[in-house]
Amino acid sequence: MSKKAVVLDEQAIRRALTRIAHEIIEKNKGIEGCILIGIRTRGIYLAQRLAERIQQIEGTEIPVGEIDITLYRDDLTTKTENQEPLVKGSDVPQDVNNQKVILVDDVLYTGRTVRAALDALVDIGRPSSVQLAVLVDRGHRELPIRADYVGKNIPTSSSEKIVVELTEIDEREQVSIYEK
Repeated sequence: MSKKAVVLDEQAIRRALTRIAHEIIEKNKGIEGCILIGIRTRGIYLAQRLAERIQQIEGTEIPVGEIDITLYRDDLTTKTENQEPLVKGSDVPQDVNNQKVILVDDVLYTGRTVRAALDALVDIGRPSSVQLAVLVDRGHRELPIRADYVGKNIPTSSSEKIVVELTEIDEREQVSIYEK
């Protein structure tokens, strides 16, 4: 794979997350009864950053959790033929029943990751609503799933790949397009 372009740098990521935080507050008329849940791996760090921005804006903490979708993936057998899947577990700080859950992920592509997250979430409890926040929506949906909050829409071809790098994991902060 070769890098085609950097589409979001550190400042652009920060601005996108700040905008999403404002949109979450506006759509939910505050943050009462809301929980942010990041989808492993990068979704967790994005959820934590959103929580920080929301606290700066509202002056109130919003609970943040994480969900591991490994065992809920529909491609589990093809991805892990020769090895056991590595399950890290979910950590949701409070009951999700009758709460507004905002799932957070880095890239929305086919929608299969979000479907798996919804399945995992239903096993934890029954939220009053589920919303989706993503840093990048690249199109190519295979399931009828749409994000409520999008940092940036980046139309891509099937031969391209979006790579999100965050300082917490990658020691670099950018979103790039790679050509396969």
